Amino acid sequence: MITPAGIVTTLAGNPGGKGSADGTGANATFTSPFGIAIDSNGTLFVTDGNAIRAVTLSGVVTTLAGSQIIGSSDGTGAAALFNGPSDIAIGPGGEIFVSDSGNCAIREISAAGVVTTFAGIAGEAGVKLGPLPATLNVPAGLAYVGSALYVVDEGENSVLSISGVF
Repeated sequence: MITPAGIVTTLAGNPGGKGSADGTGANATFTSPFGIAIDSNGTLFVTDGNAIRAVTLSGVVTTLAGSQIIGSSDGTGAAALFNGPSDIAIGPGGEIFVSDSGNCAIREISAAGVVTTFAGIAGEAGVKLGPLPATLNVPAGLAYVGSALYVVDEGENSVLSISGVF
């Protein structure tokens, strides 16, 4: 965390440590944190290995969905499986969109913590435009702006737009 005065502190995790333990501050561990987004309540969401973790501004870390097991499965909590999630975007209703790069899909996590496949078909690589689910190649970066979810598909060297379904 970097304050406006330029002071750097660790909000959560143990620098140099590795793991997937939920906890507060240095008692929490991360495997491979990558993408990050913040919702309107100030909660940070982080892709970490094959899990999606929530971090409060007081440093409390919980695993929202997934685990460190690789797979592709919709479900709630650890029953949901991801394969290399890379980025996160927050939708207009607080839903969380995750680019599940290894599964060629965008996953959605509802406010109740239920993970569903929003776009793409697990294991079916290649961009086919049109009505959802469509297909994606390697969705990476995400941004929700206005009424569209923008997707950087690094496997296709393109920026895609998904609109009209929110």
